Amino acid sequence: MERTATIAVLVENEAGVLARVIGLFSGRGYNIESLTVAPVDETRRISRITVVTTGTEMTIEQIKAQLDRLVPVHKVSDLTLDGAHLQRELALIKVVGRGEHRVEALRLADAFRARVVDATPESFVFEMTGNAEKIDAFCALMKPLGLAELCRTGAVAIARGTRHIAA
Repeated sequence: MERTATIAVLVENEAGVLARVIGLFSGRGYNIESLTVAPVDETRRISRITVVTTGTEMTIEQIKAQLDRLVPVHKVSDLTLDGAHLQRELALIKVVGRGEHRVEALRLADAFRARVVDATPESFVFEMTGNAEKIDAFCALMKPLGLAELCRTGAVAIARGTRHIAA
């Protein structure tokens, strides 16, 4: 049975590390559903990669073990198994329309707590944060109203409470 895993990986912040992590996935035919990376500790030159992937329990265990063996990797944590965690995405959603479609888009944006970050007489750009399902639902409602473009960051996730990932 397949499951979705959100894996946090602390790595050296150096050239080629992301390519090596991606190569591990592509070389073995594993799918990456979402990938984000950013520096988290400038003094120690550490970056955090958050990968969302789907596979059998055995496949996900293999992914974690292979990630852990990469030289620039400091720590691998499966947030979905380690306990409660928060997971969010950021999306920018452009909706083009006039008249009633504009009014309805604004009404729905308010209900979903999406912020207007740009507006013209014929378009809006909404900024929205939330889990993937919330963003998917909002975009589905925007399609008939003139959804023109969508840009998403991919998932970022962090453990709840006092648990934390340290290198």
